[in-house]
Amino acid sequence: MKIFVDENIPLMTVRVLREMGHDVRDIRGTAEMGMTDDALWEIAQQEGRLLITTDKGFTQHREEFHHGILIVRLKQPNRHKIHERVMQAMALFAAEEWRDSLVVMRDVMQSVWRTGGGS
Repeated sequence: MKIFVDENIPLMTVRVLREMGHDVRDIRGTAEMGMTDDALWEIAQQEGRLLITTDKGFTQHREEFHHGILIVRLKQPNRHKIHERVMQAMALFAAEEWRDSLVVMRDVMQSVWRTGGGS
C-alpha cells in the first residue's frame, strides 16, 4: 500500500511499515519538510496514498474522496504509543478498506467514517 506519513509519526513506525512491504513516503530531512497541511494533503491525494498523522485538522476532508486518513489522537502521546496505535489500525483494515475511510485511533477506542463516494 502507498502511505504518506506526516512528520509527527515515529521513524520506528516508518521502518516497520516499510518492512511490511508498504511504499512509505516520509518527508523528514527533505526540502519538503515543514510543508503546509494543504500541500501535504494535495501530494497524498495526487499520489494515491493513505495519510497517517496526529493532526486532527485532516478530519475536515472526511466527506471528500480520498485514499484514506489515519489520525492518532492520544491524551499523552509518545512515539511508542503512537507507533502501537498505528500498527493496531493497520492490522484492523485491509488495504482496500482504507479508501474513503477516516480512522481516528484514540487511547482505548477508535472511530471510523466512510464517505461512501468515489467507487
